[in-house]
Amino acid sequence: MNGLRKLHRKLLALEQGAGVGARVRSSIGTGGIQRLDPFLLLDEFKGEWPGGFPDHAHRGFESVTYMIEGCLDHEDFTGTHGRIVTGGVQWMTAGRGIVHSEIPAKGTGLVRGLQLWINLKGSDKMVQPRYQEKTAEQLIRKTENGITAVVVAGECMGVKSEIQTLTPAHFIDFILQPGSKFLQPVPPTWNAAFCVIEGSVITDGTTIGTHEFAVFPAGDGGSDSVAFENPSSETARLVYIAGEPIKEPVEQQGGFVMNTRQQLTDTMRDYQMGINGFEGAAGWHSKQGTEALRAQGRV
Repeated sequence: MNGLRKLHRKLLALEQGAGVGARVRSSIGTGGIQRLDPFLLLDEFKGEWPGGFPDHAHRGFESVTYMIEGCLDHEDFTGTHGRIVTGGVQWMTAGRGIVHSEIPAKGTGLVRGLQLWINLKGSDKMVQPRYQEKTAEQLIRKTENGITAVVVAGECMGVKSEIQTLTPAHFIDFILQPGSKFLQPVPPTWNAAFCVIEGSVITDGTTIGTHEFAVFPAGDGGSDSVAFENPSSETARLVYIAGEPIKEPVEQQGGFVMNTRQQLTDTMRDYQMGINGFEGAAGWHSKQGTEALRAQGRV
């Protein structure tokens, strides 16, 4: 190993409204760091039916929805339905186009989770959409020396996730028992970060508390690991992300992420006309989104 990454920045993710009747804390994107290549957005979201995220469109990236607690229902314009429950993940490649809704399951109470957007390089932006879904029981996990790692993507403690990522990335949920400490290897050229979702940890001599975000960018001399520990008497939990920078121009409008303004204009035209990946989008409304909006008196 060449050494430990230095903490570049920490920030508190403030809560704000999002979607329709939902709340988010943004670490990357609105309200946080604008981007951390290849990451475009990291939100901790919460809400309950009929709040949520009704029909909206995506192109040009992958989104990861990881459930901390509760049940989140998904419905898209191809007729695909799904439910993500506590500890489960949906890894969605939007590629050339997805229109969908994400709504807390009716009658199941509060949901809380994380959503991460990972950019795609220009040559992958128009790939066919796909879903990779894993329940909590299907995700790879390992426990050593008071640390449990749920390996959603990437590798940790010698075990590797089954999720296939178009952009090389790690997404690992760490649960730290009191007194535990860990070194997570990270490729020297990758950007890395973590958000604390329970308790607090110490990294590079700094305490990172609940809802705080710690950033460890590449370029600090080739250091290849991130260290954190839990010296407290309570359990701590953090979600660690790292990814290989794409280093391409980014033009974004909402859920459309392309390389040039012309591509973004073309994307909006495709969506409005229902072509080039958005066939069937014109006039489509999700049943669950419509029901939730009706319950709020919005339709």
